[in-house]
Amino acid sequence: MKLQNELGEIRISSDVFTAITGSAATNCYGVKGMAVRSKTDGLVHLLKRESMAKGVKVYYNEDGTVSIELHIIVENGVNLMAVCRSIMSEVRYVVSQTTGVEVASVDVCVDSMRF
Repeated sequence: MKLQNELGEIRISSDVFTAITGSAATNCYGVKGMAVRSKTDGLVHLLKRESMAKGVKVYYNEDGTVSIELHIIVENGVNLMAVCRSIMSEVRYVVSQTTGVEVASVDVCVDSMRF
């Protein structure tokens, strides 16, 4: 993503967005971690901290905003709506404060629940 200001141009890679998003999401209550669905066996796997970016997809919109899609694994017994709202709010806030880019939407996909 390119941001233009009076001093010049700033380029933010998608790796920055995924790292910030993954960190913000996993810090929320009830989130076990980021998830990825295996292409070989179709099962959902919990990602380690080093590879949590695989559970995040960032889409760049024409109007200079970003849309984010998260795939997560939650703890058993949590209120899914409350956890997802918390993640959406936290990710939107942290990404916009850190990068200065407005977040158009945050979609949270709960792929699995861990006991």
